[in-house]
Amino acid sequence: MPDEIVYFVVISDTHIGPTAVYHRHGHYPLPNAQKLVAVINNLPVKPDFVIHTGDIVTEPNPASYQFAAEVLSQINVPVYYVAGNHDTARDIHRYLLMGPKKDVCDDPDVLSYTFDVKGYRFLVLDARGPDEIDPHGLLSAAQLDLARREAQTEGPPLTVFIHYPVLPMDSTWMDAYMLVINGADLHEALLPARDRLRGVFYGHVHQNMQTLRDGILYAATASAFSQFTAWPNDVVTGFDPDHLPAYSFVHLMPEQTIIHQHTFQRRP
Repeated sequence: MPDEIVYFVVISDTHIGPTAVYHRHGHYPLPNAQKLVAVINNLPVKPDFVIHTGDIVTEPNPASYQFAAEVLSQINVPVYYVAGNHDTARDIHRYLLMGPKKDVCDDPDVLSYTFDVKGYRFLVLDARGPDEIDPHGLLSAAQLDLARREAQTEGPPLTVFIHYPVLPMDSTWMDAYMLVINGADLHEALLPARDRLRGVFYGHVHQNMQTLRDGILYAATASAFSQFTAWPNDVVTGFDPDHLPAYSFVHLMPEQTIIHQHTFQRRP
């Protein structure tokens, strides 16, 4: 068991576009990403790393990724990325630098890897499915096998990152469109590691959200520029104009996890 604390920042759903004035849901992603980088670089406690849980860009084209690379490369600690439904693993490999890691798949269209920090273990899963199921996610048999191998009963504290929500969220439209289709299989795969699993962190839902099931914590981080609504009776996508862009600051400790969810002022 490690005796140190790991601090990391979770960011998600930056949705950077191909131009500086690209806007989505009434807001401008690029200036908000720039503001977020400044916020991270000036935190009173320096994180050990930053993890982006996907949808780095809105459309996976060179212009968008070049803007993303220019902005996110200014973060002054190692950065890691998860493939969102708006991303491609191939583009992330091509355009974005990451911290030290071990790739667990030779396929350039799959972004899945592990890394270790101060005795803690981190696993990134790729649940991006075929375009016809978008915006749902789907874990391949190989990704589920990887989760089973990593989620043994014995081992160092384990944290998992994925783009999509794994379990139902009691929101009609989110549950209809946003889930990992075989999320129940992932939950079952993780159960043996529940005593050492520090959390499963995801994005995609543009909301801060927590689910606790069978002793496993699933925690979403809100978007870096625009938030959805997620009320139980929402049957279509709703947007919450009053919620600010956000990020999470996570404390991984030998015996517990602490998640601080912060907002920051939107740039026009």
